Amino acid sequence: MATDHQTEQSTQPDPSIMPHGGELKILTVPTEQRSEAHEKASRLHQLALTSRECADLVMLGCGAFSPLTGFMTREDYQSVVESMRLCSGVLWPLPVCLAVSEAQARSMKVGEDVALVGPNAKDIIGTLCVEDIYPYDPRREATCVYSTNDEAHPGVAALQRQRPMYVGGTVTTFSERGDFARFSEFLVPKETRDEFASRGWKSIVAFQTRNPMHRSHEYLTKVALEICDGLLVHPTVGQLKKGDLPADLRLRCYRALIDNYYPRDRVLLSVYPLEMRYAGPREALLHAIIRQNFGCTHIIIGRDHAGVGSYYDPFAAHAVFDELGQGDLRIKPLKMDWTFWCRKCGAVASFKTCPHSKEDRLLISGTALRQMLSEGERPPEPYSRPEVLDILMDFCRDRTPG
Repeated sequence: MATDHQTEQSTQPDPSIMPHGGELKILTVPTEQRSEAHEKASRLHQLALTSRECADLVMLGCGAFSPLTGFMTREDYQSVVESMRLCSGVLWPLPVCLAVSEAQARSMKVGEDVALVGPNAKDIIGTLCVEDIYPYDPRREATCVYSTNDEAHPGVAALQRQRPMYVGGTVTTFSERGDFARFSEFLVPKETRDEFASRGWKSIVAFQTRNPMHRSHEYLTKVALEICDGLLVHPTVGQLKKGDLPADLRLRCYRALIDNYYPRDRVLLSVYPLEMRYAGPREALLHAIIRQNFGCTHIIIGRDHAGVGSYYDPFAAHAVFDELGQGDLRIKPLKMDWTFWCRKCGAVASFKTCPHSKEDRLLISGTALRQMLSEGERPPEPYSRPEVLDILMDFCRDRTPG
């Protein structure tokens, strides 16, 4: 009998995959109306967002978080925390909330508009129509969302640092890309959908990453390309946890790998600004929803997808898709097994394809790669292609004093 992570995959193409919830909810003010809208917003009370809230606002504005139309009100928040569903019944696994202080909460009224600004409080980036102001229990949220209250978990630690109240309501934004417009590779959902259509792709597999791609990543994406028309390499460029490599460096690595080792007409590189929560199986569902909104028909779900440390079973993100109801998602997970470099095979392999012993296997992980780089050690060739390793080692040398 097949285990959860050995379930047979469904790869039937869906040429007209719908956004999650039925339509893209694009919340950005049209270009011809922005000057007037911005002038009105300049007269409103201002509310400064954290970097994560700014990233979430961009995701809301461009439609990547469809069907959400703003930061969650109390009823949606409670429903999502407890049951991974909006009050409408639509699947949604993680809270998308805007935290405020008690003083800020007292200064706002339901029904009023407030201007949203970035952490430096210089530029107005959107507006919020206040629909709800409510307290929340961070310990309850952590227990439900992260399955732990351990503050060593980066998601729990971020939650504990938050302000104690949430304000919910519909948002508008003044730019589809916000501060992330500096990335030329940032295509919003309507643009990736147009690009897929122009290339004639009917089945598109997404690959989520926050690391430089190593040989196991390359293997998984090429297995997926055997059954899909195109591949979307879709790294997050939102702020990551301490020790993760900067986005500009990772983009250089992605380009080097794609340019030298993939058919260019079958791969699209685009970034998106989500700040990861490291919520394991719940976040794997969010990643799938986001990629459905970007127009993908499949997403690669590998070992310990969106996990951190040992908080989740390595294949919990596989099992969570099996718990969904009919019609909850249109995008299909491609559940990939543990992969490694086999010295005897002379290639990347998995437990399904390699007959050799563990002594012959080199486990390849982003964590181990970052550890070697932090110590100035060049990773062995099975970790990644030489062009990628050269970029990473140049970065390490430039960062080393003296």
